[in-house]
Amino acid sequence: MNKITLLFLFLMIQISAQTGISVSPPRVYFESAAGSSNTQKITVTNVSAKNTLDLAVSLGDWDYDEKGENMMYAAGALKNSCASWINIKKDDNYFSLAPGERKELEVTLTSPKVNQDKLSAHTAVLFVSQMNPVDDVDNKGAKIKVSIRSGIKIFHRTLEPIKRKIEIQDLKFDSSKKLLNITFENQSEIWTDGKIITDIINTNTGKKITVEPIVFYTLPGNIRKVTIPVQDLTEKGSYNVSVLIDYGDNETLEMGELNFNYE
Repeated sequence: MNKITLLFLFLMIQISAQTGISVSPPRVYFESAAGSSNTQKITVTNVSAKNTLDLAVSLGDWDYDEKGENMMYAAGALKNSCASWINIKKDDNYFSLAPGERKELEVTLTSPKVNQDKLSAHTAVLFVSQMNPVDDVDNKGAKIKVSIRSGIKIFHRTLEPIKRKIEIQDLKFDSSKKLLNITFENQSEIWTDGKIITDIINTNTGKKITVEPIVFYTLPGNIRKVTIPVQDLTEKGSYNVSVLIDYGDNETLEMGELNFNYE
């Protein structure tokens, strides 16, 4: 019996260049007052070389775990869900795309006149799922059936100004594993994205260790635990670590420092 493989990504996906879909953009942002409607378009393309794809559109909820990985839920499961506010035209719920063909989906979001949950930010996810699995082979040459699902993250916020705040809660260095462990919380009422910039300096010699910035994404209330490898740390001595979380302009910066000895 052939295995059925379900692949899910928020990006363009292709399997052995035989079947795949792309969705653009992978994120859609709505900003509107209570009771108003906005419509945006999403382009779905069949990038398959030879397979016609039968596709279906559905909605769900999502969140991040503490490592920043996506977690999927049924539509309406989360308190910040806006899945019920979204409307897709009937003709766009089910459709077929020939190889190389594309289609524009109109996504309309109508926020309620009365915001019962009092939240400033809401999210949902729109899935485009392949309904006709196609034949392929895995990396061992075994025959499989491949079905693809791609998701577009949907964000909605109100028009009111919202102050953002990221706060570092913990900063530790694991010398045995050469890992810098950072815990921080998004205390904003809105999603907050940015990058973590880390500088490590040997206070005895002044030598600086370069660490690549790390990009992060958070939703309101998210606690994020980030592990930064510092494999270039080879010299024994005293070190100072400064961590800068940049999530906007000069007024939206969070900084933490740590001194440690590496022996």
